[in-house]
Amino acid sequence: MKRLIIAIVLGLALAGIAQAGVETHEFADTGLRQRYQDLSVVLRCPKCQNQNIAESNSPIANDLRGEVVRMLREGKSDEQIVDFMVARYGDFVLYDPPLSPRTALLWLGPGILLLAGSLALAIFVANRRRARPMQAVVLSDADRQRLTRLLQDSASSNGQNT
Repeated sequence: MKRLIIAIVLGLALAGIAQAGVETHEFADTGLRQRYQDLSVVLRCPKCQNQNIAESNSPIANDLRGEVVRMLREGKSDEQIVDFMVARYGDFVLYDPPLSPRTALLWLGPGILLLAGSLALAIFVANRRRARPMQAVVLSDADRQRLTRLLQDSASSNGQNT
């Protein structure tokens, strides 16, 4: 029974892989194909967020690839295509968005977080040091004599063992 379940699961997985066909587009020349490939790598999938539209199998990425092909065939420039995508989906659709007031947090956020964390750590360490300052220990005469005896006994026993 266990083998049957494993076989069914594997069969369904392989069927899913077989149905995810490879998308091909016909282009008049290799220049258009290269532009398509370049644009597909530059544009980010709005759904997947960590994949460009060339890598993503999501329906929205498929639609975006179709839009790129359509605009290339209409003779639009790469800049026009990118501008159209940014107008439709915002700067987020670009893997390398330009520095602007809207994207400043994207660009500056990691550095700000690193500085804030470093500052917080420095303040925490400084406060811990201030809370427990090192204090000199004052020994009484009796304690000094006892410590002296212990050190002498330790020195004499170490000398005998060697």
